[in-house]
Amino acid sequence: MEIPTIAEALEWHAAHCDRSDAPITARVIRSLVAVMESDTATGRRLKSWQGQAIEDALALRVAAGIHSLYLAGEEPRLEPVYTGLVTDQGQVNAIVLEAVETCDHMVLPWFDGPPQTNEAGRSASIMAALLWLSERLGPKFELTEIGASAGINTMMARYHYDLGGTTAGPSLSSMQIKPEWRGEAPPQAEVQITDIAACDIAPVDLTDERQANRLKAYIWADAQVRMARMDAAIAMARRMPPDLVRMDAADFLRQRLSRPQEDGVTRVLFHTIMWQYLPHSTRDAITDMMNAAGASATREKPLAWIRLETNRETFRHELSVKYWPGGEEVVQLGEAHPHGAWVRWMA
Repeated sequence: MEIPTIAEALEWHAAHCDRSDAPITARVIRSLVAVMESDTATGRRLKSWQGQAIEDALALRVAAGIHSLYLAGEEPRLEPVYTGLVTDQGQVNAIVLEAVETCDHMVLPWFDGPPQTNEAGRSASIMAALLWLSERLGPKFELTEIGASAGINTMMARYHYDLGGTTAGPSLSSMQIKPEWRGEAPPQAEVQITDIAACDIAPVDLTDERQANRLKAYIWADAQVRMARMDAAIAMARRMPPDLVRMDAADFLRQRLSRPQEDGVTRVLFHTIMWQYLPHSTRDAITDMMNAAGASATREKPLAWIRLETNRETFRHELSVKYWPGGEEVVQLGEAHPHGAWVRWMA
């Protein structure tokens, strides 16, 4: 999707936030047009961005930097913006611009990497897909996650799920995942996760307070339920961190696929809203590896690929699965809210 100007890209992201019930974040993003025209280093960096502003999630990078000023107490002037007391766009523009002018040097580093929007709510879609696969391939799964950020979804076996009345996971978990369910419930099947490990090119350590707070800054201010889930995930990680390593996604998958596979255990690759950030060469390498591994899969040693990713034409977040042997075609199981608020089951 080609966007001719940075301002139009900012408006695209703001409209996306509006559609996702995040008006506070939408107003902050719209205020970046005023920041872009200011004599600040942040404004100059915005105006001179050389990448694809939508693909690079430029608006969300800068919005997170501004949100961090509020969460850290660096800019109390932002409070009426983030509590929704000020909704007039002109007033929001003025407040955000003043904050950027004061804390210019603190916002600049947020340009340097894509958003880390790790969200436990997305695991609802992955668990639903595992329930669906369980009826076809058996109940035992060995999971590999790529682009795992802080590994919040790598801890999914510790969560309890209510998916339209279908339940899974430990009932007394401190993480209760219960999205608004649209459509029929997934099958009430058995899911046993025998092993789960993950990688990220720049993993976030939830046991480090500074890194955890950075991840919280990427959460849209409108999403207080998400913030509560983040706090629960941080507490879980401090008790037992997820199995997460710093590694290129293709290299990590290659390593995981080379391990011996136990009979009766389905080997699964999964990822959630990260594919767009991978270089095309890495995407091609992962696809080739999965197709090659699928060609060797057997009924005793099955393989599956679960994706919750953005359709770049419709910008809907689609849940799909491909499995071997016997189901080599991609099956769309549903659609989901990007932050787990709802799932539309279509299987």
